[in-house]
Amino acid sequence: MSLKMRRYSVLVVSSADSFTEAMKSMLPESGYEPVAFVKTVSAARRASAERDYDFVIINAPLSDDIGINYAIDCSTSGNSLVLFLIQNEIHSEVYSKVSPHGVFTLPKPMSKQSMTTALRWMKTVKGKLLSVEKKSTSIEDKMQEIRLVNKAKWLLIEKENMSEPEAHRYIEKQAMDRCVTKIQIANEIIKNAE
Repeated sequence: MSLKMRRYSVLVVSSADSFTEAMKSMLPESGYEPVAFVKTVSAARRASAERDYDFVIINAPLSDDIGINYAIDCSTSGNSLVLFLIQNEIHSEVYSKVSPHGVFTLPKPMSKQSMTTALRWMKTVKGKLLSVEKKSTSIEDKMQEIRLVNKAKWLLIEKENMSEPEAHRYIEKQAMDRCVTKIQIANEIIKNAE
């Protein structure tokens, strides 16, 4: 799915009504859905517990906390990309605390163009992460297939006195002849041996 077609879920955490209103205009339904707005870290923690968000945007400080620990927790415990907005005077200090945990930061005040650019970057990173996750899953699936087929081969070697190449060929031929996967054949062999 292209980045332009995908809709991203967003949690905006801000005590400032002006920021919330500005973000509403920058997060149209055509690209962002659902979009939730909360005013405190405790409300953000509850919202994050109810569902995962693609993006979490924190406009610090908040009325109940600055939000640094929540930003770190959110970034490290799930698949959310976190953007932390903080006053320019303490940006460097906050950046050094949160960046090792994968939290993006921007100094305030900032322009609408800067926020638009940050959202584009987050979309790009999310797309890259999804691609890496998909590759990782396919590698894990392939490794699982290899483990199962190898287990089935060793059972054939042990129980049917086949050589390793014969067992391998047997599994491949059965899969081709029956139009099923090698995993299905391996699972049958393992089940029959038990």
